[in-house]
Amino acid sequence: MNKRSIIIDTDPGIDDALAIAIALFNEELDVKLITTVAGNVGLNKVTYNTLCLLKYFGKENIPVAMGADRPLIREYEDASSVHGKSGMEGFDFEKPTQTAIKENAVDAMRSAIMESEEPITLVPIAPLTNIALLLKTYPEVKNNIKEIVLMGGSASRGNKGVMSEYNIGVDPEAAHIVFHSGVKLTMVGLDVGLKALVLPEDSEHIKGMNKTGKMAYCLFKKYRGGSFNTGLKMYDSTAIAYLLKPELFEAVETYLDVELHGSMTHGCTLVDLKGYLGKANNATVCLDINGDEFRKWFVDAIEKCI
Repeated sequence: MNKRSIIIDTDPGIDDALAIAIALFNEELDVKLITTVAGNVGLNKVTYNTLCLLKYFGKENIPVAMGADRPLIREYEDASSVHGKSGMEGFDFEKPTQTAIKENAVDAMRSAIMESEEPITLVPIAPLTNIALLLKTYPEVKNNIKEIVLMGGSASRGNKGVMSEYNIGVDPEAAHIVFHSGVKLTMVGLDVGLKALVLPEDSEHIKGMNKTGKMAYCLFKKYRGGSFNTGLKMYDSTAIAYLLKPELFEAVETYLDVELHGSMTHGCTLVDLKGYLGKANNATVCLDINGDEFRKWFVDAIEKCI
């Protein structure tokens, strides 16, 4: 089987941790590099969290590169209210021995992409600052990017603002660059993630599966992305699910943009389903997910981890 080569751009983050775990242990994916960006918590914390995860999973051979510590233009706003001050509260990780590589994330991504014998898929599950900087600094990489599959945005309401989802709302200027880069793009948004639930019975089942399940259960107890008693939202895992099981999703080809100037709507993703703007399609946007099948897939994916 030819594995699909991917780079994960991330800001762990509790739901990031599970998405990373699934990707690392799936036989169809080859994680070439993990890059970090300020998001759920600050850059140093998300990088440390990433290194902790790789040590816990026995995957310290995968390089980690640090990226942007703030959005391109706007003031940085974290999401520690959801993920806790450390970003991954609830589990005591062993201190990592691995350190981030000397190359910054943008240069490391360029190297990985240009040196790859096959096109690489970028999987950003965080604000898009690093990806925007990559595409503007090294536009030649576009020729060897298979596609970008991102978790972010929304075809409806928001969770950072009335209309803005966190990953896009933190750095909408970066999102604008990525959306208009000409690279094949799929957006798996907030409204899909709201239906990608892990229910209480799933959490209990996962708890006794393996090391990853134990970690997941402990993190879930602290996660504020939903309710432990009624269902936790696995936003970031939906991007990995789309790579592996696109049939779980209802998706459309459409025009996608982001509001940069609205005083109350900046960061809102505009999904032009009816062609009001008269623009050519530039993205695949997921509009729905089979929640029951996602739950089965998620539990099975955790079972394949250590």
